Order: sequence, then C-alpha cells, then structure tokens
Amino acid sequence: MLCKTAATPTFSPCRFQETCLRVLSFCNSNSLKEGVCVHSPIIKVGLKDDLYLNNNLLSLYAKCFGVRQARHLFDEMPYKDVVSWTTVLSAHTRNKHHFEALQLFDMMLGSGQYPNEFTLSSALRSCSALGEFECGAQIHASVVKLGLEQNPVLGTSLIDLYTKCDSTVEPYKLLAFMEDGDVVSWTTMISSLVETSKWNEALQIYVKMIEAGVYPNEFTFVKLLGLSSFLGLGYGKLLHAQIIRFGVELNLVLKTAIVDMYAKCRRMEDAIKVSNQTPEFDVCLWTTIISGFTQNLQVKDAVNAFLDMEMYGILPNNFTYASLLNTSSSILSLELGKQFHSRVIFIGLEDDIYVGNALVDMYMKCSHTTTDALKAFRGIALPNVISWTSLIAGFAEHGFEEESFQLFVEMQAAGVQPNSFTLSTILGVCNKMNSLVQTMKLHGHIIKTKADIDIAVGNALVDAYAGGGMVDEAWSVIGMMNHRDPITYTSLATRLNQRGDHETALKVNTHMCNDEVKMDEFSLATSVGNMHDAYKAFKDIDQPDAVSWNGLISGLASNGHVSHALSAFDDMSHGGLLDMGLEYFYSMENTYHITPKLDHYVCLVDLLGRALGEDMARRCLELDPSDPAIYLLLANLYDNAGFSEFGEKTRRLMRERGLRRTPGQCWMEVRSKIHVFSAREKIDEDMINEKLEFLITEFKNRRLRGDADKVSCEREELFVKLLELSFGQIALA
Repeated sequence: MLCKTAATPTFSPCRFQETCLRVLSFCNSNSLKEGVCVHSPIIKVGLKDDLYLNNNLLSLYAKCFGVRQARHLFDEMPYKDVVSWTTVLSAHTRNKHHFEALQLFDMMLGSGQYPNEFTLSSALRSCSALGEFECGAQIHASVVKLGLEQNPVLGTSLIDLYTKCDSTVEPYKLLAFMEDGDVVSWTTMISSLVETSKWNEALQIYVKMIEAGVYPNEFTFVKLLGLSSFLGLGYGKLLHAQIIRFGVELNLVLKTAIVDMYAKCRRMEDAIKVSNQTPEFDVCLWTTIISGFTQNLQVKDAVNAFLDMEMYGILPNNFTYASLLNTSSSILSLELGKQFHSRVIFIGLEDDIYVGNALVDMYMKCSHTTTDALKAFRGIALPNVISWTSLIAGFAEHGFEEESFQLFVEMQAAGVQPNSFTLSTILGVCNKMNSLVQTMKLHGHIIKTKADIDIAVGNALVDAYAGGGMVDEAWSVIGMMNHRDPITYTSLATRLNQRGDHETALKVNTHMCNDEVKMDEFSLATSVGNMHDAYKAFKDIDQPDAVSWNGLISGLASNGHVSHALSAFDDMSHGGLLDMGLEYFYSMENTYHITPKLDHYVCLVDLLGRALGEDMARRCLELDPSDPAIYLLLANLYDNAGFSEFGEKTRRLMRERGLRRTPGQCWMEVRSKIHVFSAREKIDEDMINEKLEFLITEFKNRRLRGDADKVSCEREELFVKLLELSFGQIALA
C-alpha cells in the first residue's frame, strides 16, 4: 500500500541543467578534463542547444583539449553570443594561432555580433604577434567607436600593439591611452619593448616610470633583468641594487631572474650566493642553476646540482632534463647524453616536446649518424616548429641536403608553419644545393606569410640569391627589407668577392654607409680582400670593439706581404703593414682600453711569423741573389699566404735572371761510400730492371743453401743492393 502511494521521482531538466553547470564551472576553474563527461548526457536529454551550457563546455574544451576540439564544438553550436566568439577567439590567441584568431574576429563582425573589451583585447594581441599594424589600427578605431578607449584591459593591449608594430610612436606617449598609468601599464610597455629588442627605449620608460612616481614591482624587474645578457653585467648589478633599494620582496620568481642574470653574465659564484639568500627553492630555480652551469661549460657542477636537487627532494621536470641534455650537447658528449636519455625513459618524459627537442639536438650534435635523432623525433607526441627545425638543420649539417628539404616538405604537410629559423636554415640548404628554383619558391612563401619582416630571413634570402649569382634579386630583397644590419651587406659582399666581382663588392660599403648601418664589425672590409680599403673602413669606426680589432689584425696577417717589401719587387710593395698591425695591436689597450684576447695574440703571432719569413728571404737574397732556392722559398711563402700572383712573379723573375732549379737528388751511404742519384741523370732503365731481376733470382737461390749465419749475412748484403737500386730508380721517376 505504501509502495503504491509513494511519490515517484520525476526528471527535472532545470535541475539537471543546474547540476551540469555546477560541474562544468568547477572543472573550468580547476582545468579538469573530466568535466566533459557531462557532454553526452546533455545531448541525450535534449539540451544540446542550450547556449549557457555550450559556452561552459566550449571553455572547458579550449582549456583542456586545445583549439581544434573547441573549434569543432563551436562550429556545431546553433546559437552563439559574444561569450562564444570571445572564448574561441581568445583560445586561438592564447595558443598562438593568431592568423585564425583574426579570421574568427572578421567572422564575428560579419555575423552581426558586437565585440566586448575581452574580444578586442585578444584580437589586438594577435595583431601584435603578427605585426599586423593596419589591422590593429582598425581595431583601435573600433575601440574608440565603442567608447572603450579608457578601458585598462584594452589600454594595455594597445600599448603592446603600438610598441611592437609602430616605431614612429614615442613609447611614453602611449600612456595617453590610459587616464592613470599604473604599474601594470608601465610594466606591459617595458615588456613589449624588451620583446622587440628595443632595449634603450625600455630603459627610458623605466626611468620615466620612476619619475612619474610609479614604483616597479617584482614583475617589472623580472622583465628588465632579461636585458642583462645584452647590456652586460654592470647593468644587471645596477638593477640588483635598485631591487634592494626599493625593498622589493625577493620571492622565488624574482630570485630566479637574478640568478639567471648572473649565470648569463658568467658569474656563477654570485648566482649561487643569491640563490642561498632565502631558503625557498623550487624546480625552476634549480633548473636555472643547472642551465647556468651548462652555459658556462661547468658540466661537473651542473651534474652535481642535479644530484643535490634530487637529494633535497625536488623532482626534476621536463625543463630540467632538457637543460641536462643541452649540457651533453655543449661538450659533444654522446655517452653523457645517453645516460640522461635513459633517465628520461625511466620517468616517462620521452614524448615531452621540450625533452624530445633537446634529444634531437643532442643526437644531431653528438652522433656521427642521424638515426638516433630521427628516432627521438618520431617519439615526440606532437612535434612543434622547433622539433622540425632541429631535425632539418641537423640533416643539413650532416650533409644530407636533399633529405633536409624533404623533411621541410613533410613539416608543411603536417600543418606546422616554419618560423624564421626554419626558413633561414632551408634557404641555406637551397644555397648548398644550388637550387635557385626552390629559393624562388620559398621566397614566394615568405612574402605570402609576411615572414620577410624578420631580418634573419631577409639576410638568408640575400645570401641565397647572391650565392646563386642572382645579384639583382639580392639587391631587390635588400631594398624591400624593413631593417638591415651589417650581416645583410657582409653576406652580399662576401658572395660578390667569391665570384671575383671585387669592384662591386667594394661598392657595398658605400650602400651600407648610405643606409646608416653602423659597421661595428670588420668582416665586410676584410671579405673584399683589399687591405687599404679595409684600413680606410676601419678608421671610419668611431669606437672599434674587440671584434673590429680582431678583424683588422686577421686581415693584415692574411695578406702575407706584411713588412717592407723586397727592393727587387717594388711593383708588389705593400710595405708598412707590419708596423701598422703592431701599432694597432698596442693601441688596443693603450688608447681604447680593450684588453687583447687569445684570438688577437694568435693573429699577432701569424702576422709576425709571415713578416719574419719574408724578411728572412730578403736577407738571404742580399747575401746570394743567384741562389734559386731562396726565390722558390719566397714564391711558396706567397702561395701559402693566398697571393699566388706574387708567387708567379717571383718565379718569372727567377727565370728572367737565368736561374734554374737544382735538379732533385738523393744520396745513399753504403759501407762508407756515397752514391748520388740525380733526377736528370741518364741511366738505362732496362739495365736497372735486369740487375734487379738478377739479384732477386740470386737471393731466392741462396736462400735454399748454406748455414743460417751465412744466409743471414748474404741476405743483408742483397737487401742493401736492392735498396740502393730501388732508391735510385725512385729518384729518377
């Protein structure tokens, strides 16, 4: 009776929807992929068109399963609002699918939906990443039109856009986008300038930030400390002092950044001191220490730090093992690399992208084959552009250019877009293969993807075209490049010089000066091969650095004719260059306060060695101008120095003076008697052969009879005669 009258529970769609929303909300907050288990019940109960549930599912798919799964769900949603569009667009931006993100933004506007500040912010970040200034400016117009120009989220994104993409805007004026610039705004601007290598502007903004009464926090200093590897130890120490002065808390993030700064400046003792200032350590700090030892080639210390890390109970992560594998690569130790590889396999990190990339790099650098590197690559779950680029570059370095190019094709077929390093590498491969057709095809791809804004890609194109003899195309690429550096012009000058077009190569220097590209290195002038022009170019450098000095001394030494020339060869005189080289070497430290390094002393020894050789030849000729051996010695000296034309002139002068080379001779002493063999001696070869045959037959006959001592004595006598005749025959050959 009671069973009949008991209320039967009824299904409530509203209550089910509320439960699903709670599950999805919790899973979204904690990035738990298990939340997608509600997707199937949602479809079964007929709630697949519920916009609120779909938006929550979309967010979870984007966080836990990537943009492809999220995009699939998004495309199937019958109804979409601004939250739907913003979720999928921001997911693409967050995962660096910037081109697709901007496509989605255009589709959103076409659908009639109005973007909010978060949609616009994601779109602006994609514009910044792609260098799409015009598109970003259009979005900026939409920001103004919607009355959102004072929004702090958009203000930060606009600062990032204009800092990265528009060099005509003074960075500090960008703060006009915001009513009151706070520490986040200032730090964003500094960060953007640092990322685009505008280091001086970043420092100027930092100074203005202090002047404006906005004090930096730990994130500001973390960004600024990254400049130390470019600006030097003094700059890093100054920032460290300011951290102490402003009383910024030395948390783990900031401590790790300071340790990294000292490590990159090759001050590992200071790095360790900073790491010990507070008791907190984590895997990131230990990995930074290990990486620092690796960068400084302190392999034993790197391994010991790894063991200490484990002893303190901190488990190494994928970045730790990637750093340890880089340690093996730095010293080309295949055995050490294999040991770390076995540890990677043991803990199951072999398919990790960072560890896999380090394995590919290690095996390519340390092994004589590409087999292990290819196997490591195939073990990566989802190879990225770095994985492919390491593999392509490795095959090219091992001399497998065709296989390298085939891998590049496979990379594109896999949907992985090449970056500037990939393109630079594959252009170098085309150059080695002398494949101008492939170079032009790549050039088309580069223009289409706007990769030519990268100076490394532009330089690689210039080198590829110039190396293939298409000099006009190389100049065309230079003209279209947004920025040029000394490498741009040096690579062109080197290729022209290799093709024998020295006159045009010399003119490259003029173009370089007109382009206001500072010649901070000496490679351009020395690649041309004319030391007087090189000397003139060097004098134009206001503050020559160590590289410039090294280039100068190398250039002088490589010319061979580095002292006062021989009086008999006034027409080939380049006298005074030895004195010039010595003068510059001593003025490095005395005038410019640049301490000579090992490379400079090597160049100086080479310089003096060649000068000594030439000077000794001159003195010998003064003693005996009729000795042909001295002429030949001097001619060979010029040949070895790369001046074969002077060597030929020396030999021609010897012939004009009626001097002849002494015929090749050899001497043998047999039982106190000297036997001389001359290359010009006329001896009947048939007679020699007949005598040899007789001796060989006699030796064989005597070998069969007589006692051992007698045979041994006779054998020695026969060997002497055989050797005598043999050496004589060799001398006559």
